[in-house]
Amino acid sequence: MATQTDELKKLITIASDLKLAAELRTKAIELVGNIGTHDALLALLEIAANEKLIPKERDLALKYAREVIKAGH
Repeated sequence: MATQTDELKKLITIASDLKLAAELRTKAIELVGNIGTHDALLALLEIAANEKLIPKERDLALKYAREVIKAGH
């Protein structure tokens, strides 16, 4: 479980780092969404709340958050 938490922290950092390419941030958001746990849901909501990210990335985080909710996690 600690490994998953560490992975989520790293992915959140990547998804929020404006110095990185948009493709890397997008891939990090997708990976968080694929984890599909409650912690991943919270991470996606945190990413979506980051007003510094471009709207496309925030929308993607919300899309994956909805999918996690629909899956029942």
